[in-house]
Amino acid sequence: QLQLVESGGGLVQPGTSLRLSCAASGDASNHYAIGWFRQVPGGVREGVSCITKNDLTDYYRSTFRDRFVISRDKDKNTVYLQMNDVKPEDTAVYYCAADYVFCSWRDDEYDFWGHGTQVTVSS
Repeated sequence: QLQLVESGGGLVQPGTSLRLSCAASGDASNHYAIGWFRQVPGGVREGVSCITKNDLTDYYRSTFRDRFVISRDKDKNTVYLQMNDVKPEDTAVYYCAADYVFCSWRDDEYDFWGHGTQVTVSS
């Protein structure tokens, strides 16, 4: 069974960059679409970006298109979310999730989830 572990979160200053990692084990991550979501306390889980199976396409919510980049390293079985020019409103817990079939902005479509990594953007 696929397991996902996020890392790379922390406290960063506005305008800087941060790279989140989603390390997969138990199966090859490129057999799955991998999505990144985020959630603030009391808020809903919001889709950020997704990369399709076999890296055919990547998707971004329009809010993040110019600042975030999703990528996959098959050798490391890891998917990354490069966050550039971070803003205080990017503060949230970031989750990665895997779907057997396709990318979706609906979190209930995903089959496997990590436990999340906290990102705090503050000066």
